[in-house]
Amino acid sequence: QTGEKLFELHGHTHKITAITPFSSSDASEEKKHLILTASADRTVIVWDCTSGRQVQKVSCFHSTVKCLTVLRRLDVWLSGGSDLCVWNRKLDLLCKTSHLTDAGISALVELPKNCVAAAVGKELIIFRLIASNDESEGWNILEVKRLVDHQDNILSLVSVNDLTFVTGSHVGELIVWDALDWTKQASECNFWDSSVHPDVQSEIKLSQSPNETSVQHLTSDEECVFAAVGKGIYVYNLQMKRVIASQRTAHDSSVLHIEKLPNRQLISCSEDGSVRIWELREKQQLPAEPVPTGFFNMWGFGRANKQANQAAKKMQENIPMYFLELVGDLIGHSSAVQMFLYFGELGLATCSADHLIILWKDGERESRL
Repeated sequence: QTGEKLFELHGHTHKITAITPFSSSDASEEKKHLILTASADRTVIVWDCTSGRQVQKVSCFHSTVKCLTVLRRLDVWLSGGSDLCVWNRKLDLLCKTSHLTDAGISALVELPKNCVAAAVGKELIIFRLIASNDESEGWNILEVKRLVDHQDNILSLVSVNDLTFVTGSHVGELIVWDALDWTKQASECNFWDSSVHPDVQSEIKLSQSPNETSVQHLTSDEECVFAAVGKGIYVYNLQMKRVIASQRTAHDSSVLHIEKLPNRQLISCSEDGSVRIWELREKQQLPAEPVPTGFFNMWGFGRANKQANQAAKKMQENIPMYFLELVGDLIGHSSAVQMFLYFGELGLATCSADHLIILWKDGERESRL
């Protein structure tokens, strides 16, 4: 509400690489709000949010822990680095995988049936946890499947619901997966192809540099996946299995983080220091033009294609078209805005490489209060 600093948590000697909330739900004691932080100093620390004190520290890692995930159902947490480790609430190591790669696990997502998907370079590895009734004995973690459909490193991984999860790679591939049998349901690789988005002015480019096409961040609601690809934002509809709206140059530099707001709005932040709010709107349909049938049409050979024309026309009329409209620009940062957190009616907190954290409020709402 005020932006006043409550605690500063000192304990790591190198940069912090992952952070996750980890609330205890013991019936005996009142609910404790804990957070886990991992660092390049090869330690994980558990902190108590109410006192700001360090509760416990684990320092038996052989490499940097890049991601942390809490599995609420099993009441354990996972750390991903050069191997995948499973820990209980008392910070006992329950089990771990053998050394995977030096690059290590860059992202983890929880799947149904006690499984997790781990991004290791360009591979996606599915692990299953075998839980035990005993507190610390008899746990096991099994590698079930390796999915090698990506051509390049997986940068983002997001769960849509219990049936679906989505991955995005450095060369702009987005793959939709079935979360139960881990098969590929759909994929999209043509984000920068202007023929897919005919309303966009085509640019002549001899080669795409990877950072223009890399999927930096994904977020999702039940019906769409929102992808930050290079400098642009794309809305991919899971039902239609296609991109329904895009803003190819949403920012002047790479989009680093996006989030869906409840009212068909999106927020994005970028390396260029800007934070923008977008609204997904439906286009007013223009009467569909007949589709030209290419070379033969010029010479009057195109009569046979009349039915094809009608079919294409029908198809065009039935598909609603959307576009992303810029509805707000939050100007305040002078360097890359790495991330933000949206707190609904309380507003927005952005953090940037300019050493500032800024709290933003909804102006219309504040002036009514």
